[in-house]
Amino acid sequence: MWYIFFPGGNYMKQMHLRVDDALYEELNTYSVETEQSMQACVREAVVYYITDKKKKQIPILKSQFTFIDLFAGIGGMRLAYENVGGRCVYSNEWNKYSQQTYYANFGEQPEGDITKVDAKTIPDHDILVAGFPCQPFSIAGVSKKISLGRKTGFEDKTQGTLFFDVCRILKEKRPKAFMLENVKNLKSHDKGRTFKTILESLDELKYKVFFAVLDGQNFVPQHRERIIIVGFDMERYGDDIEFDFDITPVNPKPVMRDILEKKVDDKYTLSDNLWTYLQNYAAKHRAAGNGFGYGIAPLDGVSRTISARYHKDGSEILIAQKGKNPRRLTPRECARLQGFPESFVIPVSDTQAYRQFGNSVVVPLIENVAKLIVEKIDLLESDVQNEKRKAI
Repeated sequence: MWYIFFPGGNYMKQMHLRVDDALYEELNTYSVETEQSMQACVREAVVYYITDKKKKQIPILKSQFTFIDLFAGIGGMRLAYENVGGRCVYSNEWNKYSQQTYYANFGEQPEGDITKVDAKTIPDHDILVAGFPCQPFSIAGVSKKISLGRKTGFEDKTQGTLFFDVCRILKEKRPKAFMLENVKNLKSHDKGRTFKTILESLDELKYKVFFAVLDGQNFVPQHRERIIIVGFDMERYGDDIEFDFDITPVNPKPVMRDILEKKVDDKYTLSDNLWTYLQNYAAKHRAAGNGFGYGIAPLDGVSRTISARYHKDGSEILIAQKGKNPRRLTPRECARLQGFPESFVIPVSDTQAYRQFGNSVVVPLIENVAKLIVEKIDLLESDVQNEKRKAI
């Protein structure tokens, strides 16, 4: 008999479960293979079962386009694409806590390890969406092939990285377009070799590529620069494609006080020891001529960039308090800082919530880009239909 825990609110609910010996052995083997607890394995199985049943029972609503959500996190990009008329037909995210948040908000469990997913099993879709992790590419094998006069392709250059999985899915499914999101420093990562390899690989796959660094502060009170890479299928549309990141900032621009809660628990106030440490740390770096240190967010301005490390001390974005030490943002305020709606459920601990929102995207910024991509696809499809009519 096991106690199996399921997320509910900000806590876990438990239930008893009995299984026969054969099933127990199967679960035990799977537990060892996946390096998960038996409890986690059973929860995963139940969630997948419920998700599959829901998909079969719920009628497919008419949508403007379909998309898949890779390296999905907690679904920030899914929210953005659904807001402009899209329907998500597949999602993938390996982190179990992010899976919990995703399930709480979308009613489905993202598939796990993307490296083990057969691209043929992924549903057809119009747009591939991915916030893939940034990894260095090994160029040793590629350099050897070049020295021997042999051709190299994206499979040689990107094998072993998670970007390779994006490429193999693009190759297999040929979506009309894709959108990739990453940190601004992707362009300079590994002395520029990473970004060069990415562009070469996408070009080899016959996609016309456009990219720009966009700042989230046009939509939320946070300075957050991210690189957005967009591509359109040249096998379908030809290479005479133009695309502009002509985003439309919100007006008036929101400021920090717009996202703050009226009453905040004292647990978010920094302890005397932590506040003293942060002040001393900042003073030491100022004396050395460095700019490192905590940041008090201006109430009528924008904050620094929130990151996954925010759970450690909250130092990059602190809120001043009268007669008290500064405080961290609450998880709900972090959600607002990234442009998530008030209805977004936060079923995990504060620590996990900080990590998740720190790793997520500015939803309204991605929504703006999504709208531009969909509009461009509509124009390109119209041109394709016109050419077909002329050929008749």
